[in-house]
Amino acid sequence: MNTPYEHPRVPDKVGVDGLEAKWVPVWESTGAYRFDRTKTRDEIYSIDTPPPTVSGSLHIGHVFSFTHTDVVARFKRMRGLEVFYPMGWDDNGLPTERRVQNHFGVRCEPSLPYDPAFRAPENPGKDVVSISRRNFVELCELLTETDEKAFEQLWRQLGLSVDWTMTYQTIGRESRLISQRAFLRNLERGEAYQAEAPTLWDVSFRTAVAQAELEDRERPGAFHDLAFTGPDGADVVIATTRPELLPACVALVAHPDDERFKPLFGKTVRTPVFGVEVPVVAHHLADPEKGRGIAMVCTFGDTTDVTWWRELRLATRVVLGRDGRFLPEAPSGVPAGAYAPLAGKTVHTGREIMVRLLREAGALQGEPRPITHSVKFYEKGDKPLEIVASRQWYLRNGGNDPAFREKMLARGEELNWVPKHMRVRYSSWVENLAGDWLISRQRFFGVPIPLWYRLDDRGEPDYGARLLPDTLPVDPSSDVPPGFTEEQRGVPGGFAADPDVMDTWATSSLTPQIVGRWSLDDDLFSRVFPMDLRPQAHEIIRTWLFSTAVRAELEHGVLPWREASIAGWVLDPDRKKMSKSKGNATTPVDLLERFGSDAVRYWAASARPGVDTAVDEGQMKVGRRLATKLLNASRFVLGLGLPPASAVVTEPLDRALLAALSAVVSSATAALEALDYARALQVTETFFWTFCDDYVELVKGRAYGDSGASGAESAQVALVTALSAVLRLFAPFLPFAAEEVWSWWQEGSVHRAAWPAQAAVDGDPELLALASQVIAAVRRAKTDAKVSMRSAVETLTVTGPADVLARFARIEPDIRIAGAVAAVETREGEFAVAAKIG
Repeated sequence: MNTPYEHPRVPDKVGVDGLEAKWVPVWESTGAYRFDRTKTRDEIYSIDTPPPTVSGSLHIGHVFSFTHTDVVARFKRMRGLEVFYPMGWDDNGLPTERRVQNHFGVRCEPSLPYDPAFRAPENPGKDVVSISRRNFVELCELLTETDEKAFEQLWRQLGLSVDWTMTYQTIGRESRLISQRAFLRNLERGEAYQAEAPTLWDVSFRTAVAQAELEDRERPGAFHDLAFTGPDGADVVIATTRPELLPACVALVAHPDDERFKPLFGKTVRTPVFGVEVPVVAHHLADPEKGRGIAMVCTFGDTTDVTWWRELRLATRVVLGRDGRFLPEAPSGVPAGAYAPLAGKTVHTGREIMVRLLREAGALQGEPRPITHSVKFYEKGDKPLEIVASRQWYLRNGGNDPAFREKMLARGEELNWVPKHMRVRYSSWVENLAGDWLISRQRFFGVPIPLWYRLDDRGEPDYGARLLPDTLPVDPSSDVPPGFTEEQRGVPGGFAADPDVMDTWATSSLTPQIVGRWSLDDDLFSRVFPMDLRPQAHEIIRTWLFSTAVRAELEHGVLPWREASIAGWVLDPDRKKMSKSKGNATTPVDLLERFGSDAVRYWAASARPGVDTAVDEGQMKVGRRLATKLLNASRFVLGLGLPPASAVVTEPLDRALLAALSAVVSSATAALEALDYARALQVTETFFWTFCDDYVELVKGRAYGDSGASGAESAQVALVTALSAVLRLFAPFLPFAAEEVWSWWQEGSVHRAAWPAQAAVDGDPELLALASQVIAAVRRAKTDAKVSMRSAVETLTVTGPADVLARFARIEPDIRIAGAVAAVETREGEFAVAAKIG
């Protein structure tokens, strides 16, 4: 327990401004939040902190959710646990690449050689400069390093109790090593595999997209009625929103119970314009109510096409390339002459051409019918996704394995969710997995797939002849496999690097392993893993939380944490989610400067777990007033001096205060143990305002000695006892104000002080409530009479049941002094208070 100074050092003036600049350096220099790794696992509370994406600036949503985590971290530290609370930066992936491209005016061209003398243009113009992959990665590292410094400065200003000696980057050396090692172990066990398959593809970023990164957006479209030629020469009319994919048509499909099309099942029809024979097949996913009831199956228009293609074992006719344009050559079986007008065209232009050709052939019935429909996008992309055939890496996640899926559902039940209803989002995602996790990306700034392939005599890669690294991390595009030289790269009989990098989630899903330095520091890992807490937002349950659980299950066979605390979104004044991509995100710097960090933290911590919350400057003003009141009230209490060590609490009202405080400590402790920080703040704040507005005013005269030394000492003991507890209760929420006051009269930091314990106090909390009611009535009477609060009350009449009057008798002396009451009358009856002003 911290030791109080003999004489408090109370400043003449107090205020919240400047407290961040004062205390942040002190916390750093004293190592207030430094992690002690000598502690055993049961003495440690470990937090798997989400690494914010380093692609510009933090927004208020980050401040919101990270404050929640910090409140828990500070509480656990004061409860006597050693808190493992590192900070990471998610600095690889598409957001960083896009920012680098825009900031420096460059484009990555992997075929270019590395230029060691390259310097980014200081004032990039309209002309984009093509640079090598290695030069591009260096620019990514340069920009993210600058962003990370700004992020750290803001986190320090907010007061996050992070151990800043333990930061990590998802593109850092150790992260790359751990990510590549985990991948190679997945590969060795058969959990990672490569396959040529239909893949969701973003044509702008030229990369594959995983199921978890999809976003449905409503877009205008049109149904086109196309007439196929049936086996008897009659028209078979289908409705499609993708007429441009007609050359990729491999079948027509209808529901097996649809009587309209049963005669066609097992027969063939001819496509318009191209005249290709395609089968008519049955499948339960065909919707008799959609369009004309019979659909065109193309390779590939959407994910249902992929399902039909796979389950019905249909032919493959791919027409779209990775650039989003029609391939230069017609697919097998499609007449080259008819296909030629489409070759090299964009999807939009191809649609216009196809509609014209259909109209000229008399195969377009009527005019297109406008509709609005849901279209799949990459969550960071601007153009609809296409489906192309490509060779990609996958990680087994239960999408194709019912037994593993059930195991992951069971892990979701094992995890303690706060709030509990968030478990449903996890279960729903796992139950609806459409396939394994696609982890490869065709990008540049990421963790490389750590493999090479032997080249055959023609210089073609043999994907079955993988070459593995003997050291990690590696970049196969610049490093060579064991036993080879650089001169053998790309030549027959030599080797070729796997060109892909891992999805950013493939690394972020290993944050418990990265912060615990798995495989690098077994001693540390054993002390922090499995971790205690995973804090995160609800929209990434499907990506971050689930994928982390998958990696821990595959590698360790355990759940990676005990609890998950799920934060809500921050909303703008129109109740829309704030995000940088939507352009409505508020940067927190201005709010922190105007209101102070404690005030912004107060707003954040007032929101219940999992609840979406609007930015509310009014709430921040309340928080600022609260922090200011804490300073001023503390200044008054400590200004009275500390009572002698022999002083004891003797007066009924003082014992009532401490009894009420004991109940508050119990409630706040239980709430924080349940990760309900909002409830803990609420009960603490409510007590504090009663303490300031009622109790302090009631005992002020007695504390000054108006009724003798014994009564003064009793009040002073109660005041400093309550103040000590209140400061510690507020410390996780208002760390700067609490630390400032603590420094006036205690050694060490309040954040390393013991959390207040619930004390057994022989007191009646009802006395405090009754005293508050009576003195409030006295104040109203004086206000109504338009006289000073110091004016005398000629007669105070208290009416109530016998038990209430008995309680009142015990606090009457304090009421007389606080209200300047000359005479008191009591009567039995219904409770009422009347004050006659002299």
